[in-house]
Amino acid sequence: MNRKPDTAAPKPHWLERLFKLEAHGTTVRTELLAGLTTFLTMAYIVFVNPSILADAGMPKDSVFVATCLIAALGSLVMAFAANWPVALAPGMGLNAYFAYVVVQGMGYTWQAALGAVFLSGLCFLAVTLTGLRGIIVAGIPRSMRVALTVGIGLFLAIIALKNAGVVAANPATFVTLGDLRQPGTVLAALGFLMVAVLSARRIRAALLLTILMVTGLSFVFAGNAFQGIVSAPPSLSPTLLALDIPGALTGGLLNVILVLFLVELFDATGTLMAVASRAGLLPEAGRSAALDRALMADSAAIFTGSLLGTSSTTAYLESATGVEEGGRTGLTAATVAVLFLACLFFAPLAGSVPAYATAPALFYVACLMLRDLTALDWDDLTEVIPACVTALLMPFTYSIANGVAFGFITYAVLKALTGRAREVKPVVWVIAAVFLFKFVETGGAH
Repeated sequence: MNRKPDTAAPKPHWLERLFKLEAHGTTVRTELLAGLTTFLTMAYIVFVNPSILADAGMPKDSVFVATCLIAALGSLVMAFAANWPVALAPGMGLNAYFAYVVVQGMGYTWQAALGAVFLSGLCFLAVTLTGLRGIIVAGIPRSMRVALTVGIGLFLAIIALKNAGVVAANPATFVTLGDLRQPGTVLAALGFLMVAVLSARRIRAALLLTILMVTGLSFVFAGNAFQGIVSAPPSLSPTLLALDIPGALTGGLLNVILVLFLVELFDATGTLMAVASRAGLLPEAGRSAALDRALMADSAAIFTGSLLGTSSTTAYLESATGVEEGGRTGLTAATVAVLFLACLFFAPLAGSVPAYATAPALFYVACLMLRDLTALDWDDLTEVIPACVTALLMPFTYSIANGVAFGFITYAVLKALTGRAREVKPVVWVIAAVFLFKFVETGGAH
């Protein structure tokens, strides 16, 4: 008796089973290339984040390890939980707030600051689990969300200019032009021109290449000490579980927790929605289970990062570059995670990167963040004025928290005094009242 030929379809490849590549119209090769593209556009963070947090007194090598690990862990959770091509890493702006405002400005220990990041992450996770995240985001006016992005950009700009030596302190004018003849300042200026040119020519790794180029030149022209390129990963123990939660619960840091929470809320949510929309992953109406899982992934990454020893982790808008290359599934994010793990062996190179080598990347990112100003409705002064107050006071008071505080208070008061109080959502009133109480209690001093 003749047997019938076996017509059963072959079992799908394990990557197909995990990430449903065919259903998303993509292939393994496309996803791997998309992951490499995303990694190259955001790999600068492994040099920038340790450099910034070292200014807070944190051990640079340990922060380097924490940065690589949380970028890998966060991206893996996003890959397997949500199956989205979104990578995570410590966020720009919040790391500067952590180092230069909370630790240097307010005088708290970096351990207490990590405790504040942990608590803000728990708040973030709680509002995600309970569904309050959507309500809060909907309650904050769009103009104030724009102001947060622009203000953080201006804050990053003044830090970058200071690190590059382009601006310096002056007792009469507060800031003035620095000594442009210093080797580090010259290299930083060349670096900024390089990153701008490479980006204009759409070179994906523009920021990373610039940091490496300036660092290489610093050995020749600026007396920088070469520490090597590859070695075994440094120890994580100096920052692992070093957070001080009781210290974070003191009066001054409650305000910090609120600011961290708000910035994390809008930054992460906005980035996730923007990248997912570009990849065609969002439903036309309502929410999706994948979106809920993606929100959970970025929420969990924040307090996990604080346990490892780094500032707030968030979804990276640079993930959009991988989407443009065809990335549509979590395999893209998983590829990014593997590449960040490989970075663990380049600690000596990261330790050799001077502040003026990362300054061009900081200043370039700051420039891009200012483009959101065009989204403001300049015909409505009750929206524009509070937004401008928020953005301008961040660099001029050297504090993201002060900018947020004055912005929300101005928004609520201006709407009330112009007969438009009904336009102010309850969330804004609560935030404005909290900050106003803080100023009345402390007089605004740190």
